[in-house]
Amino acid sequence: MSAPALLPLAGRRLPALSLGQSFPHHRATLRLSEKFILLLILSAFITLCFGAFFFLPDSSKHKRFDLGLEDVLIPHVDTSKGGKNLGGFLIHGQGHDEHRHREEEERLRNKIRADHEKALEEAKEKLKKSRDEIQAEIQTEKNKVVQELKKKDSKPLPPVPLPNLIGINSGEPVDPDIREKRNKIKEMMKHAWDNYRQYGWGHNELKPIARKGHSTNIFGNSQMGATIVDALDTLYIMGLHDEFREGQEWIDKNLDFSVNSEVSVFEVNIRFIGGLLAAYYLSGQEVFKIKAVQLAGKLLPAFNTPTGIPWAMVNLKSGVGRNWGWASAGSSILAEFGTLHMEFVHLSYLTGDPVYYNKVMHIRKLLQKMDRPNGLYPNYLNPRTGRWGQHHTSVGGLGDSFYEYLLKAWLMSDKMDTEARKMYDDAIEAIEKHLIRKSNGGLTFIGEWKNGHLERKMGHLTCFAGGMFALGADGSRDDKAGHYLQLGAEIAHTCHESYDRTTLKLGPEAFKFDGGVEAVAVRQNEKYYILRPEVIETYWYMWRFTHDPKYRQWGWEATQAIDKYCRVSGGFSGVKDVYSSSPTYDDVQQSFFLAETLKYLYLLFSNDDLLPLDNWVFNTEAHPLPVLHLTNTTLSGNPAYR
Repeated sequence: MSAPALLPLAGRRLPALSLGQSFPHHRATLRLSEKFILLLILSAFITLCFGAFFFLPDSSKHKRFDLGLEDVLIPHVDTSKGGKNLGGFLIHGQGHDEHRHREEEERLRNKIRADHEKALEEAKEKLKKSRDEIQAEIQTEKNKVVQELKKKDSKPLPPVPLPNLIGINSGEPVDPDIREKRNKIKEMMKHAWDNYRQYGWGHNELKPIARKGHSTNIFGNSQMGATIVDALDTLYIMGLHDEFREGQEWIDKNLDFSVNSEVSVFEVNIRFIGGLLAAYYLSGQEVFKIKAVQLAGKLLPAFNTPTGIPWAMVNLKSGVGRNWGWASAGSSILAEFGTLHMEFVHLSYLTGDPVYYNKVMHIRKLLQKMDRPNGLYPNYLNPRTGRWGQHHTSVGGLGDSFYEYLLKAWLMSDKMDTEARKMYDDAIEAIEKHLIRKSNGGLTFIGEWKNGHLERKMGHLTCFAGGMFALGADGSRDDKAGHYLQLGAEIAHTCHESYDRTTLKLGPEAFKFDGGVEAVAVRQNEKYYILRPEVIETYWYMWRFTHDPKYRQWGWEATQAIDKYCRVSGGFSGVKDVYSSSPTYDDVQQSFFLAETLKYLYLLFSNDDLLPLDNWVFNTEAHPLPVLHLTNTTLSGNPAYR
């Protein structure tokens, strides 16, 4: 499998080969041929002719109703002036009135003749114009319509007090060595952004070797500038404010959601809505909030299913939704419909509209009622029947960020959403019992449960769980905070081994723990690295909670390997085989490389007062959203927040 064929999934991603090809779409446009223009002109001329035939006055009649004359129909009866009463209206019978009628008839004839001549002149002018001129006029009219629609959509939102935002412009390390490393990571971000700006601007992603734009079917067939939206908050916290303003200007003028394009609800939520909300909170610029709310409205039709479990994909224009064809008989995916809570709660907070909050709480209530085999959540749920699909459970792709968002819902609520915390604790206990094992060599790993069997394989995506266990240690039931912090450290160690046992010192997509093979990829199509962030994410969380210097050491090893083997003159590219000393590139600079990988590296070499975890919670695309303290939120009346 070549790496360009990889499709992101679940904040965390999935190979696109199983997804099949994206379907062709037809975008409605206002293209008019010259023949159609001529038909329009001809029909207008015929209409005028018929109008003249029917409405020109008949001189043989001296008294008539003429709806064009304001003094003909008089809604009073006054027989003293010699008039005749007809059905409550007075018809003048005097001679001077007949003379006035003739004058009005002549005026009307002249007006119709002038209109005829004007229409003929306009038709002649149209026929003189070239095809390009006609198309330019049509485009101008289309642009006017689009601008009017944008004005209509950009209704001001109600003013909402911003949460207490702490640690936006800080984090400068005192140690010159750490500061130098942080500056190197900032330079890598600048390299990635500048090349995207030059070669892929407005496209979703960049092909850094071909030096052109790139996209996948998760974004439909539209140029939605995914890299711009995904990178904004990273640019901001790095102090790259000129680049941030470039992105803001593009979003203000070009980001349009009224397109005939089928997109992934999950990916658009975590990258676009999450990215726009984070940019709004960091900068205070209203355009980001307005765009986030506009896009959220386009995603709501995906929830129109018999169960309220949303479709995986929705057409932004028609609102028609569907699921991936490969997903267990048309099922929705746990990590997709379970990774909406953070963003949707913030949408309700900012708009005062409970619809977003109600959608995600409905999903939670439905899941609470369902039986779970061995206490585990299967990865597939049918949105029509409300039943589980095949019994496959994973903390990697298809499942991962569902568990992450249970924990983060509790943290984001200022630890008031105890319902979410209980669901997280129950799920983690089942995962630890059934999925977490130690290899013969002493490495702790998280396997996958498939139809009653544990597969002893761990994905790069699963490596985020080390950070999750550390983040959730405080508040664990039965005073097990130390246990979960240690579990996080063991997962971090295993994932570091998966990097250290490769030639490039970059981790493979998946690695086995069978027999004598440990933390090593076996299949060729699992040996690629596509600039993923999950291992570095865990290093950062472990650093924040322990300040053990090995996590910065491991992070710097990864930084050097990325810069050495993934950097090309046109940006950064994934590699197809981390065990080869001369790897080939996949030629894709993923948007999550700028949103997540470089952000987590930068934070790893920053002081803890930059985006402190008591005040900020990161969504699964590493977009920071502020904790909503109870006094600030309109959601405090809900039982889940008591």
